[in-house]
This record gives sequence, C-alpha cells and structure tokens, in this order.
Amino acid sequence: MKISMYDPNITDRMRKELTDAGVQELRTPEEVDKALKNMAGTAMVVVNSVCGCAAGGARPGVVMSLKSPKRPEKIYTVFAGQDKEATEQARTYFIGYPPSSPAVAILKDGKVVHMMPRHEIEGRSADEIANSLAKAYEKI
Repeated sequence: MKISMYDPNITDRMRKELTDAGVQELRTPEEVDKALKNMAGTAMVVVNSVCGCAAGGARPGVVMSLKSPKRPEKIYTVFAGQDKEATEQARTYFIGYPPSSPAVAILKDGKVVHMMPRHEIEGRSADEIANSLAKAYEKI
C-alpha cells in the first residue's frame, strides 16, 4: 500500500482543481505511455505539486489558460510526490529538461515545444501564467 506524507483531503482538492477543468490524470507509468508514446498532435502535461507556487499560480493559471481559443488537443496531469512512478515516466518525455515541479510541458508529435519549469512559475500570478501559456499555444 502506498502511503503519502500528505493528507488526501488536501491532495484530492489539488487534483480536483485540474480534473474539474477537464484535465485527464495519468496516475501510472502505463497510463503515461498510453497517452504520450507515439503521440501525434499536441498535448500539455501539467506536473502538479503541493508546493505554494502550484496552488497560487500554476493550477489556477493552467485552468484559466484553457479558456484560450487555441490550446493543445490533449491536456494531462501527473502529481509529483503523489504518483511518483507516473511523474518519473512523464519526465522521460521531457528530453533536455531537468525535473521540476510544478511544471508545464507542451508537446507536439511527442516532442517538447514549450516548457514552463518551476522557476518560471514562482512569483508569477495565475493571470501571468495563463497569458504565457496562451502565447505558447499560439505557436503550436
């Protein structure tokens, strides 16, 4: 049995913030591979986290960005520190980028075309993050 160091009442709300917006959770390495291996088209993978910058900016920014007229075709999330194996597997698709949480990766045909790591999230408002993601969507 997997034991989390965080209260599920807290982490479940953090998951729900994204899934309520239509983001599909990938909780196992197999789910990650099914979604991302040999993918065609565009996808975004949100590396969710319990840290304050995820709560204050990343999750709300991602949700707001999804209202953009252009956005990736598929939107996924893995939860760092909670679904460790799924997160590690997702990171194998982020070639050339060190592990970061929270983070947002945008992929086209399986290759990262935009990465927003933690240092680009910290200290930014949800609006700023949403606007940055919306600009990235325009380029895919």
